[in-house]
Amino acid sequence: MERTRIVIMGAAGRDFHNFQVCYRDDYSTEVVAFTAAQIPGIENRLFPFELSGPLYPKGIPIFPEEELSRIMRNYKVQQVVFAYSDLSHVEVMHRASLAISLGADFVLLGPDRTMLKASIPVISICAIRTGCGKSGITERLWEILQERGIRAVVIRHPMPYCDLNRMRVERFAAMEDLDRYACTVEEREEYEHLVKKGIVVYAGVDYQAIMEEAQKEAQVLLWDGGNNDFSFIKPDLEIVILDPHRAGHERLYHPGEVNFLRAHVLVINKVDTARKEDVDYLINAAHQANSTAVLIQTASPIYVDGGEKIQGKRVLVIEDGPTVTHGGMPYGAGVLAAQKYGAREIVDPRPYAVGSLTSVFKQYAHLKNVLPAEGYFPEQLSDLGATIRQTPCDLVVVATPIDLSRLIPINHPTLRVNYRVEDWGEPTLERIVENFVHQKYLLAKNRRCSKVT
Repeated sequence: MERTRIVIMGAAGRDFHNFQVCYRDDYSTEVVAFTAAQIPGIENRLFPFELSGPLYPKGIPIFPEEELSRIMRNYKVQQVVFAYSDLSHVEVMHRASLAISLGADFVLLGPDRTMLKASIPVISICAIRTGCGKSGITERLWEILQERGIRAVVIRHPMPYCDLNRMRVERFAAMEDLDRYACTVEEREEYEHLVKKGIVVYAGVDYQAIMEEAQKEAQVLLWDGGNNDFSFIKPDLEIVILDPHRAGHERLYHPGEVNFLRAHVLVINKVDTARKEDVDYLINAAHQANSTAVLIQTASPIYVDGGEKIQGKRVLVIEDGPTVTHGGMPYGAGVLAAQKYGAREIVDPRPYAVGSLTSVFKQYAHLKNVLPAEGYFPEQLSDLGATIRQTPCDLVVVATPIDLSRLIPINHPTLRVNYRVEDWGEPTLERIVENFVHQKYLLAKNRRCSKVT
């Protein structure tokens, strides 16, 4: 039987998951290549044979997405499977048009084919765009469960940008684990604040194995989604975050709109810093598109220890990388903090950008007065440090969730921006979790376990 030849378009995340769940052991298909986009340095490598299985004894090559046409012609590709996120619908359809123009099918795999089934309850926290505040919501849900004596473990959407074999199953429970796994800045931004709070985080490449390991030490799994992708694990409760600073995006991006339409609970976050008309817009959009979802609002108040030092200063603002790059935000918590505490000027870092950072600013032309915390590889991290040192300012305002000074020397005085998710009116996150706990009889199970032990 002739096997259907497939290319999977990805960004080192869902592409690998879809392969392992749907194609790895399928004798009727042959994945001839992956393509890579969005993340620098993840192309021109091999998806290893140790992970790809007996049908692929030589592994599977990973090429830059720009080579898709050549790959399709050379390998006589019959299907192109699109498997990454945070693209507008127009951008997705441009890729579909290219694939179809070359004679192939263009495929989007859905939740029923790609979601794993856990043996314990699962809450997924996803979003309509990168940078909506998923991790803060995840942290708050973990706290609510912890207060009730329920053990929750976080499984994070993948970021396997380095050695794929080494990253098959990763468990982060201490700061030393971040160093041991040689995490990039972007990985640290997702893991560090959770680990500091005592939360165990799993991530990696093989999510069947990851899920099985996480279940051994948890009563509830919290799926912390990446970009605007949907969960790899079938959730019992789907929570989706909306961002009033990007009102309208909930219907314009893939697969963010999927999350918007699937959600059991829609959370309008950052209402304390958003315009009322944008919050009202999202309320109306939610009622029209997903009327069965519970709609709640949360604030993300920003605070800076020593924030009074910002008053009247020329500041360099460093923002969370993915939020302001492929997340499309021109600003983040750092700019809001600088404005809140009365900065005289937010310095434009572009004239002082070094090496790879110059390419980042060219690629993301909407960025003007913020420096994204880019550090996907050591050279880029070094370029980030050099750019900071060369930028004339009185103070550096760091809004990435990590302690950047642990990774690079910063020669200017530095202040860190923090924020915490808080309920804003009724219903609340706490009530949502309380209902979930009672539906799953988790408190009763906890009491029985306590009596036994």
